[in-house]
Amino acid sequence: MGIETEYGISVPGNPDANPMVLSGRVVTAYASQVGMRAARAGWDYEDESPLHDARGFDIDRNQADASQLTDEDDPTLANVVLTNGARLYVDHAHPEYSSPEITTPRAAITWDRAGELVMREAVRLLAIPGSPGVNLYKNNTDGKGSSYGTHENYLMSRETPFGEIVRHLVPFFTVRQVMCGSGRVGIGTESTRSGFQIAQRSDFFEVEVGLETTLKRPIVNTRDEPHAVADRYRRLHVIIGDANHCDVANLLKMGTTSLVLGMIEDGALTDDLTLAQPVTTLRDISHDTTLQTPVKLLDGRVMTSVQVLWRYYEMCQAWLERTHGGMPDEDTKEVMTRWEQVLTGLETDPMSLHRELDWVAKLRLLRSYAERGGLDWNDPRLRAIDIQWSDVREDKGLFNRLLAKGAVERLIDDEAVRRAVTEPPEDTRAYFRGTCLARFPQEVAAASWDSIIFDVAGQPSLQRVPMLEPERGTRATVGALLEASSDAGDLLRRLSQGESGA
Repeated sequence: MGIETEYGISVPGNPDANPMVLSGRVVTAYASQVGMRAARAGWDYEDESPLHDARGFDIDRNQADASQLTDEDDPTLANVVLTNGARLYVDHAHPEYSSPEITTPRAAITWDRAGELVMREAVRLLAIPGSPGVNLYKNNTDGKGSSYGTHENYLMSRETPFGEIVRHLVPFFTVRQVMCGSGRVGIGTESTRSGFQIAQRSDFFEVEVGLETTLKRPIVNTRDEPHAVADRYRRLHVIIGDANHCDVANLLKMGTTSLVLGMIEDGALTDDLTLAQPVTTLRDISHDTTLQTPVKLLDGRVMTSVQVLWRYYEMCQAWLERTHGGMPDEDTKEVMTRWEQVLTGLETDPMSLHRELDWVAKLRLLRSYAERGGLDWNDPRLRAIDIQWSDVREDKGLFNRLLAKGAVERLIDDEAVRRAVTEPPEDTRAYFRGTCLARFPQEVAAASWDSIIFDVAGQPSLQRVPMLEPERGTRATVGALLEASSDAGDLLRRLSQGESGA
């Protein structure tokens, strides 16, 4: 699994500042600080194919929107692979942190939060005396019509029919927002109606299935770009989620989705929960903080969003009991325990989950401001508070201030997150990528998810090492090899002699 987060960006007092240039400054400031040569050399785009659709065709490049051409060189030249295995770059008008590949929901939280520290450090580096600096926000909309993504990625078996993935994920993605939405002031893409809604992204989705990510946004995205062995793996690219600050919400977003995908692969979803009108229902659920919106199924049943989630939970519980005799590991047990706890809270008193869920915590804070100041939901001060909630700065972000007071539950301690800023996870190929960057920074010419390109003195050409198996290149398989290699040339010689399972 992995999480990609685009950060909102602004310059205080200068609303017309060029966001692409600003985003380039963010990335290059941080890259210069950590001395990454890969930031100067660029990203390895060779194996990228953003216009290939999982439904079996390719979009014509001349007809594609510019935002879909993610395999083109970044014009800002701001593109770096970090020693923790993550990618930091400019995604059109936003700085983006893409976490390294991880294997558990807790690890997803850890390396996602590491990205917050990376962005916070970039803001600090750009806070030059006499300059207005740059502010960054871990959110998904500016409240004025623009939306930017927090994308999830899940490795799946290529054998799973894509139609089955769509059939079961559309209803799940439509309702899971009540667990992992981040909350937002304003209704509609441009916040033309007053009010508060559960998820930041829901109003921006227009179709059930499609390849696009910035227009005609689909509930299920069909980009078929595995970054792995193509005939074995599928990378499910999920664009419908919000950026989470709360650990519990983030755990549920990644953990429940992973479990539902496991059931889809295993053919274990016994109840067809296909919705009658998914896009309309997605928005209606988001607009109703009472969680009583009727969810109409294609077979005529009517449920609430929480009741639909209970059905997924019950099917998952039965599947785990049937296949494993219960919980196969502590990670699964934690997700299932939290899933049950949160659904129970949503059913009885949603506001009781203000320590666990983003939208509830934000709504609680906004209501307190509104009551003290006699404000209604169309007051611009509430919109300003909404934006300030996600400010990455420790002393300015309202979520960060709540966190400092102990008002939000944390699952991952701060020291583990600080280590994750520079250290990669040890159980995926991210370990090989990140460790090579740390040990041989001057000899890495470029890198990507599935390759590293070395520039070794004395070699007539660049040396490309493919990494198409995401679960290889781990510390267990290459740790000793990397430690024993004196330089990149020595590493390449050892690899060519088959000294590891990299």
